[in-house]
Amino acid sequence: MLRTSNFDPVSSEVFGRQLKIAMILVVLVFGILIMRLWFLQIVNGSAYRAKSEHNRIRLHDIAAFRGMISDRKGRVLVDNRPSYDLHIIPEEVQDRPQLLKRLSRFGGLDSEDARRKLDKAARGYPFKPVCLKRGISRDELAKIETHRFDLPGVMIKVRPERQYFYEGLASHVLGYLGEINEDQLRGGKFRGTKSGDLIGKTGVERKWQTLLNGVRGGEQVEVDAVGRRIEVLSRRPPVSGANICLTIDKDLQILAEKALLGKHGAIVAMDPSNGEVLALASSPSYNSNLFIQGLDKKAWQNIVSSKDFPLQNRAMTGQYPPGSVFKIVVALAGLEEGVISPEEEIFCNGTFSLGKGRYRCWKKYGHGKVNFHRALKESCDVYFYNVGRKLGVDKIAQYARRLGLGRRTGINLDHEKSGLIPTSEWKLRRWGVPWQGGETISTSIGQSFVLTTPIQVAALISAVFNEGHMFTPQVTKWVRKADGESLFEFSPQLAGKAGIRQGYLDLVRNALIGVVNQPHGTGSKARIEGLIVAGKTGTAQVVALKKEKDSKPESEIPWKFRDHAWFVAVAPADMPKIAVAVLIEHGGHGGSAAAPIAKELIEAYLQIPS
Repeated sequence: MLRTSNFDPVSSEVFGRQLKIAMILVVLVFGILIMRLWFLQIVNGSAYRAKSEHNRIRLHDIAAFRGMISDRKGRVLVDNRPSYDLHIIPEEVQDRPQLLKRLSRFGGLDSEDARRKLDKAARGYPFKPVCLKRGISRDELAKIETHRFDLPGVMIKVRPERQYFYEGLASHVLGYLGEINEDQLRGGKFRGTKSGDLIGKTGVERKWQTLLNGVRGGEQVEVDAVGRRIEVLSRRPPVSGANICLTIDKDLQILAEKALLGKHGAIVAMDPSNGEVLALASSPSYNSNLFIQGLDKKAWQNIVSSKDFPLQNRAMTGQYPPGSVFKIVVALAGLEEGVISPEEEIFCNGTFSLGKGRYRCWKKYGHGKVNFHRALKESCDVYFYNVGRKLGVDKIAQYARRLGLGRRTGINLDHEKSGLIPTSEWKLRRWGVPWQGGETISTSIGQSFVLTTPIQVAALISAVFNEGHMFTPQVTKWVRKADGESLFEFSPQLAGKAGIRQGYLDLVRNALIGVVNQPHGTGSKARIEGLIVAGKTGTAQVVALKKEKDSKPESEIPWKFRDHAWFVAVAPADMPKIAVAVLIEHGGHGGSAAAPIAKELIEAYLQIPS
């Protein structure tokens, strides 16, 4: 008998439907995998290949040596020294607490800070060295090297670090280094730098930053997945920065800064014939080496908030009333405009009246009858009150500007100030009130609104003794690559000509010689036996004179209310080789406080036995 089948048509249909679904799912999955592979290998293949290479190959920087800076005689002022940095490879350290304890004993390490750095590095690239301390001392280095076998994973890396050989010397000229900030990086001015790099912040270091910095080198290093160094694939050596020779004379600079020790003020010495700056000192000063390792927030705040303003370059940014030094300008203006003649005499009884105002001469009972030569030699205020009144403030301003005041000298350093030479228009625009006659009287002896910088005053006296030619002061003699290729060579830059007749310049020069060398000259303390020195004293008031102040001895007047002391000089007067401007803040009388300093510098530079 024939048996019938148990096949259920309904079950067969269900099974077929499930099989189709399974096949569709398999095809879909394989389709997705194929599409993903196509996307990874074809569409984004080059990008992932680059990432793979980046993970395999690391670029390591090799720092370039920053260029040296030397004085005019080739004596090195700034160079580089090796800095020893303490690094640890986390993977090679078995007992971290014990290692850090030893290092804190040998290398003065902050254990807690070091532990945090190590833990962070261990979680990322355990074979990559992590820096725990920069600039360890030679004593610390010796201890670490002696116990190297007890310090697994420890390594010392050497990098170049800036060194200023004479601590604090010419710091306002040389400047200092500081870490580049984000704004400077984005600005693009400092090419070849990256986050963490040190750049020149002020002075020569800033002016020639790009050339001094050199070009960093690099290594292409193959590493494994965890950052372990396998081999160096290629290496590009760094290019050292250019070397710079300054016009500054180290010995003269040392002497100038020594003379300012314990004082507030500035000294500028320059060659009148070409504008080379021989010394530029500002006090108080600072030590450029302090900025190399970086200052903490508290130390930086102490510097910038100091009432002594040590970062201020008073020689270029300090703006002071010039006092009687300004009489040189008024004298030349008076002669050129014909409001005075050399022989004309004016009587000085100690006071000058204009309307209801009374203006005193520094000599209480006056000088009597004085002509041009004697007035400048003995610095008679009343004589110059008369000359100033006849000229007017606008005419005085015109000659002051012709002689380089009221504008920047153009010295190749940053942040120079222009000073102030007032005019009637300036006052109306600035204060909204007309110029007063009494203000002209004060202006004629370098008071009122008149402000000058020591570098301007040095350029002024240089122009008077250089036939009216004004040269731009410069502090850079040359810039050359390490291989000797010249990038910059000093050449005198004529900034202008005063346009004063030589006969009138001769009259002023003769009177300035008399200031130092003739009886009753106010600058007699700058006199040097066997050398003709010419100069001019200046005593600039900080506050208005009062009878009670006038009767007090200087020692009883609060320091901040004492007069500023000025002295400017050139030597030898017949063929000048050096011009000097000395300013001592609240120093009192220029003839006693500033003139002896100028004398000392002139003797040293010209090698005159004292």
